[in-house]
Amino acid sequence: MTTFPTIRAIATGLALASLLAGCGTADRLSQVGQQPALNAIQDPTTTPGYRPVQMPMPEPQQAHYSPNSLWRSGNRAFFDDQRAKQVGDILTVTVTISDRAEIDNSTSKSRTDSNASGAGGALGTAIDTVLLPASSSAGNLASINSSSSFEGEGEVDREETIRTNVAAVVTQVLPNGNMVIEGRQEVRVNFEVRELVVAGVVRPEDIASNNTIASDKIAEARIGYGGRGQITEVQQPRYGSQVMDILLPF
Repeated sequence: MTTFPTIRAIATGLALASLLAGCGTADRLSQVGQQPALNAIQDPTTTPGYRPVQMPMPEPQQAHYSPNSLWRSGNRAFFDDQRAKQVGDILTVTVTISDRAEIDNSTSKSRTDSNASGAGGALGTAIDTVLLPASSSAGNLASINSSSSFEGEGEVDREETIRTNVAAVVTQVLPNGNMVIEGRQEVRVNFEVRELVVAGVVRPEDIASNNTIASDKIAEARIGYGGRGQITEVQQPRYGSQVMDILLPF
């Protein structure tokens, strides 16, 4: 039975959802006939939710300098290295994702048990004569039968392919020399904006001489690819349907 507090909670949730949807509706109505706006270029470290990366670090080692040497401490080449190495530097991330997974599992289990007990000989004759009716026999006093079966089947067929390049900015240099990078790319085509986000930790040794790095060499990689606009909105359920899916228990 639905109680009054439950009804009140549902009504409150619907009211809040209506207010939020109303705000979103007003914004969308003000943008009718206009292209989706691109986000302003900003410092990734100032975005809401940004947190510096903290990872286990080795003990720091003191740098040694050789007098009258042509090599600078920490330099990987005779000439100045143009690859990204400090906060604010830019490098290109080659995003290549080509995953395919096919899994087909089938499980079947069946079990049948049968147990019977009775009494024979003189004891059985006495039980038949004294205790049991004429239609019964002591040779089959009790009988237990059980049967169970289970069948399960699962299948996964997934294929993903993404190939693109995106420039990322070094936002942090860790004590061991590894760098935290983050890059965002927005492309607007007609009334749809496609967004690509790349973030993670890279080693300087994995950066190629042309200042590029493959996405499979990024540790703690976070790669997001999506969009916003008219096509994306059509593919999403309406706000009312989403709210009812969350609140309704059936």
